[in-house]
Amino acid sequence: MSVDQHLNHRPEKSHLVQVDGGSLDTQTNLGYVHLNITRLQRSVDFYERAIGLKSLKEDGNSVHLGVGDDILVELTEIPGAIRYPRHSGLYHFAILTPSREALGRSLRNLIDTGTEIQGGADHLVSEALYLADPDGNGIEIYRDRPRSTWQYEDGHVNMATDPLDYHSILEDADGDWHGLEPGTRLGHMHLHVADLEPAIQFYEHLLGFDFLMNYMGSAAFLSVGGYHHHIGINTWNGVGASPNPPDAVGLRYFSVNLVSDDQRRALRVRLEKANWPFEEINTGIMVRDPSQNAILLQWVKD
Repeated sequence: MSVDQHLNHRPEKSHLVQVDGGSLDTQTNLGYVHLNITRLQRSVDFYERAIGLKSLKEDGNSVHLGVGDDILVELTEIPGAIRYPRHSGLYHFAILTPSREALGRSLRNLIDTGTEIQGGADHLVSEALYLADPDGNGIEIYRDRPRSTWQYEDGHVNMATDPLDYHSILEDADGDWHGLEPGTRLGHMHLHVADLEPAIQFYEHLLGFDFLMNYMGSAAFLSVGGYHHHIGINTWNGVGASPNPPDAVGLRYFSVNLVSDDQRRALRVRLEKANWPFEEINTGIMVRDPSQNAILLQWVKD
């Protein structure tokens, strides 16, 4: 079954059966995000001009964009697609730049192209810019501070939402803009979910991410390898929010790169033991979280 065929098959509801958890390999990382948009050329122009991605491949009504040979974003046009409010789905996807200088060059390009910046924040572990594409899909562009500078309390990394020093970042932006730089990747995904606890159980006990923190009962963060977060989930669109319809603007799926045969086998065992629906495809496993957000667990070479 292909990725798109699986996306058209949506289980009514899945109930998590508790299984013994297993952490993902510390080298696990995110791959790319696939979005529904309404006008392909408009979106491609935005992601190339404002964000700095390069078109790598066109396939009918879809375009792959990335840095070097690495795909970070796939766009699929659905004319007439609707942005449904108060549903589960994408809050934002986050593009991780390799340095503060690279983030500064991205900021300068956003200013030069007249792209609206919705906000910015200093999270102590990172510095981040927030914006949206022409269809309202949320985007974060950020850089991480060195892990040696992260501060911890009770075993958890300290994070905050402090004002961002835009001027200092721009001062570090030496050099010309040539688009996003080598080493840029998909750093994390932040999703709207219907209920927090079932989502935490799914990402922790079934997929194998490490639980980090519950933020005031409305958001939670998980990661692998001690990272500040690879997955963010929240109920800010409302507890019990319905799944985003297939014809909606927004998230189709995002991918997680599995790097060892052992974790692939362990993941499959956990899904089977929990009787959790999944589909085998050529590149891995397609699965949905309890709010029907789709994840492609794809095989990559060790």
